[in-house]
Amino acid sequence: MIVVDTTILVYAVGGDHPLADPCRSLLAEVASASVRATTTVEVIQGFAHVRARRRGREDAARLARSYRQLLHPLVAVSEDDLEAGLDRFASDERLGAFDAVLAARALRLGAAVASADRAFAGIDGLTHLDPADADFTSAVRAVGSSR
Repeated sequence: MIVVDTTILVYAVGGDHPLADPCRSLLAEVASASVRATTTVEVIQGFAHVRARRRGREDAARLARSYRQLLHPLVAVSEDDLEAGLDRFASDERLGAFDAVLAARALRLGAAVASADRAFAGIDGLTHLDPADADFTSAVRAVGSSR
């Protein structure tokens, strides 16, 4: 199982960028049911916020709804996830609070995190799938089809 971060969603529908194609590829694998992936309400909310700044609220809401459908069922962040994430946030200056909580949720699920944010790479026990890596697509297939 893969937990998708906001960066993947943003790059997948963004303009010309080196990370756009790998992010689109991941979502295409999910759409074809070749890969199992999900995300949280907070990630989709974050995407809508970022997208609306550049493309308007209607576009952002439409795409956010399509991501909700694609990545359904979404996983909920529990109070235990929040506590574990805040502990990590307090002790690891590389991670923002949002990413620390997302990492805690993924760890509790036994899932990998797909994100362009390299701070996820330093978390013990967490598999980080970085769209900048040359083997991203094969790693997505290996992790997303086996968990």
